[in-house]
Amino acid sequence: MNFFATKNQSGNGAFWLPLVLLALIFSSTAQHFGISEKVLEKIRLKYGTTAETRVQYWQGMIQQYQTSGDMDRLRAVNNFFNEARFVNDIDLWHKNDYWATPLEFLARDAGDCEDFSIAKYFTLKEMGLDIAKLRITYVKAELLNQAHMVLAYYETPNAMPLILDNINKRILPASERSDLRPIYSFNADSLWLARTRNEQLKAGKPDQLNLWKDLNRRMRLEML
Repeated sequence: MNFFATKNQSGNGAFWLPLVLLALIFSSTAQHFGISEKVLEKIRLKYGTTAETRVQYWQGMIQQYQTSGDMDRLRAVNNFFNEARFVNDIDLWHKNDYWATPLEFLARDAGDCEDFSIAKYFTLKEMGLDIAKLRITYVKAELLNQAHMVLAYYETPNAMPLILDNINKRILPASERSDLRPIYSFNADSLWLARTRNEQLKAGKPDQLNLWKDLNRRMRLEML
């Protein structure tokens, strides 16, 4: 199959000790990546010091992988965010459908499949990975019989993509994910609709998606 061809708070002290240390090491770089001390203070006041530390760790990770290869970045980001808890929008945000910003997802350390995929996308973008290689992808999870979202990575435009998923946490080529049926995908530049498992059509711009527009608006506002 050619798929679209063209940390949770587990109470594990062993995890949080290196997280805190790395956050302290890299906290001075936060403003460089768009997270000012003012924004960190807002996170601390609203969500607590653990959430602030998690954001600082995230910023340190972004800096650490700035010069790494794509696969190292993919693995680091996939592993980091897949530590978070899965929680439905209605339980977490009291809305039927809500796309959390990466900061909201990090602060709560929880979200649904859209939040996992969006956070991975923007983190890889901040690490310097070419966003033309990334597509946030809506699929039908056949085994669960429900809509699902993953992040797809294309080494080249016509390559078999690799799938970053919060259900199956291994990074696998789409040819090994027959449990996923593509519906549409998008990144910051384009929107594609799937005609079949092997064919997609460019269908416009992501601004056609109201949830995407609202997400980017809120991301801009939370940096103020």
